[in-house]
Amino acid sequence: MNVYETKTMGERLVGNAYAGRGIVLGKTEDGKHAAVAYFIMGRSENSRNRVFTLKEGALFTEPFDVSKVKDPSLIIYAALRVFENKLIVTNGDQTDTVYDFVKEGKGFSEALATREFEPDAPNFTPRISGMITFGEGDFTYEMSILKSVDAIGSDCARYTYSYPARAGLGHFIHTYVKDGNPLPTFQGEPERVSIPNDMEAFAKDIWESLDEENKISLYVRYVSLEDGSCKDICYNKNKA
Repeated sequence: MNVYETKTMGERLVGNAYAGRGIVLGKTEDGKHAAVAYFIMGRSENSRNRVFTLKEGALFTEPFDVSKVKDPSLIIYAALRVFENKLIVTNGDQTDTVYDFVKEGKGFSEALATREFEPDAPNFTPRISGMITFGEGDFTYEMSILKSVDAIGSDCARYTYSYPARAGLGHFIHTYVKDGNPLPTFQGEPERVSIPNDMEAFAKDIWESLDEENKISLYVRYVSLEDGSCKDICYNKNKA
């Protein structure tokens, strides 16, 4: 087994009917941009009834058809926020928890120590999170997963990973290994993926590799390390 094996996002996703929600952080091959990607998938009508909306630099999940919303508690949230030199992306309302802690000068892991996996037995969906910290022309990033220690949700295991930015390399973490009942939780370290210079090709590779029936939305952002400018791509299945 090659622990340093790096694959494209398409290679990581193709043939997997249900990866759940996924976060990618990394640096482009030319070393000029930080890359962020976040996607959501869904199996139930309530989960599939969503779109991504960008408002003042923050990314939100919102209902596509408000009349069909049954339980907004775990599906409607701010997925991405920015505070000063920190970019935060998560699969739930822990985005706001990390944001509030960072504003108070506290850390990523410190914030997530106050949270745990989602209360959606029997799946106990993991909370996955990422944060980029920008410095002088470069950045570092952290990723986290909070998941149940057992099949009955008796306690929470917390894992945090810290990475230096390396040209062409990213890391991918997702909530589930594959489809199932209950859904099998992601295992191991975040997976190594390649980050191309071409943002549109990167976004297309992810979107077209996600299962057609279960994919809902995808958001990709590239941040220039030279001037901090951002480029965004968003796919919403419900809005074509």
